[in-house]
Amino acid sequence: MLDIRFIRENPDLVKENLKRKNKEDRLVLVDQILEKYEKSIQIKKEAESLRHKRNELSLEINELVKQKKDASKIIKQVREVPEKIKSLEETKEKIDLEIAEHVSKIPNIMHKSVPLGKDETKNKVIKKWGKIPNFKFPIKNHVELGESLGLMDFESSAKTSGNGFYYLKGDLALLNQALVRFTIDFMKKKKYTYIEPPLMVSKKVAAAAGDLNAFKLALYKIENEDYFMIPTAEHAVLGMLSNQTTQENKLPLKFFAYSMCFRKEIGSHGINEKGLWRTHQFNKVEQFIFCHPKDSWKYYEELRKNSEEIWQKLKIPYRVLEMCSGDLGDWKAKSEDIEAYRPTTKDYGEVGSLSNCTDFQARDLDIKLVDKNGEKLVLHTLNNTALATSRALVVIMENYQQKDGSIKVPTVLQQYMGKLKVIKKT
Repeated sequence: MLDIRFIRENPDLVKENLKRKNKEDRLVLVDQILEKYEKSIQIKKEAESLRHKRNELSLEINELVKQKKDASKIIKQVREVPEKIKSLEETKEKIDLEIAEHVSKIPNIMHKSVPLGKDETKNKVIKKWGKIPNFKFPIKNHVELGESLGLMDFESSAKTSGNGFYYLKGDLALLNQALVRFTIDFMKKKKYTYIEPPLMVSKKVAAAAGDLNAFKLALYKIENEDYFMIPTAEHAVLGMLSNQTTQENKLPLKFFAYSMCFRKEIGSHGINEKGLWRTHQFNKVEQFIFCHPKDSWKYYEELRKNSEEIWQKLKIPYRVLEMCSGDLGDWKAKSEDIEAYRPTTKDYGEVGSLSNCTDFQARDLDIKLVDKNGEKLVLHTLNNTALATSRALVVIMENYQQKDGSIKVPTVLQQYMGKLKVIKKT
């Protein structure tokens, strides 16, 4: 969340940011935060004043006792002070909780370059790459291809686990692993540190990662526990530095993590089509950077470049889509999606998401740096999908399909497939 001091010092900027995000209904929260914060400070001062008064009265009692004089009235006053302090502290605690609740609804300050817009229809295409394939034969979607080759099984997974799961078999399952190995090797060459994270995180970490109320539509919660299965490795990597302070000369910390990911996919999308595009469980390699605040926009560009290189090596046409103000998550200062081309829909679909969350996530988990002058600052956090294999399989199968129903293996993946060049029915 935002720093309360930042809100106090920049109320007009915070309100303008809310307007740009089409969240005028939250404007009143800014004034309420300021009002409650001043009240909290005043109560704190009153409590401190009472403590000071208690100390003075205690000294006065001691002096009266020494002089063998009656101190009963002052003793009575001293005995009343703890109850008054307790009452003030309870009131302050309640107000502070209200402040925290209000602050949690104030979104991150967007970068000035974020385009204005009310919803996703105003997102901006900022780049296209690759040649759209021109097939000379009737094409199949990835489900038709996978089932005809005997390499996908949705009927069995529906029996064992319900809709939104799948079995991959044979060379298609190996292609999935080839994508993981290819991406890991690619990121290692970029000098990022490899992480295999826990597959569940605490409620505190999940809440710090973004809007927990929105996430609840996607997250699987562990029954009777305040833990959630991760929807992306981003959450677990973020939590890795909780309550830690890093020396400036150790930054940036560049990680990439491979994990299974779990999402309910409840809501407007849902599991509304058979296949791999939207599932409850999938494999993903995620990029994540902790850095000094002055460097985060430099690394934002670097993370985008990494993902683009991956799709270029796979030779899949894609475009980069910048999120407008109305479609930007509250925890993000700026965000872009990479969308790969699907011949079967004749459109682009999201295969990765890049975000700079500035200090919004790290503040909640007390993730800081100490500079050469000894000053402590909150670190900036950035993340970007390197590759989600299920959607990568979809676009590879559909873009690399052949007339006979076989699938060419992208050149960069053949070394991970025992030099297999074409996936055929076996």
